[in-house]
Amino acid sequence: MKGFATGLALAIAMSLSAGAQAESVKELYDQSCTYCHASGAAGAPKTGDQAAWKPRMDKGMDTLVKHVEEGYNAMPPGGMCGDCSKEDYRALIEYMTK
Repeated sequence: MKGFATGLALAIAMSLSAGAQAESVKELYDQSCTYCHASGAAGAPKTGDQAAWKPRMDKGMDTLVKHVEEGYNAMPPGGMCGDCSKEDYRALIEYMTK
């Protein structure tokens, strides 16, 4: 029974952690990406528009992260999230492509 309780506690903790992580990605998105990616301003691919994201995703995540870091077309370097890490950028890209 002790093993079951430990496993259950671990599963709950992982679930809460994943929920907290998803919440922070949404918060980052709302604070930085939504300005262009919600409306498609300046040619930005809209969040959730898988057809618009597909050719970009085909270039690979490393290329997309590099574009965010350095700026690309109308997107300024860092997007609108100057203090985001590479991991944040990856999570934000994944969030927008779903």
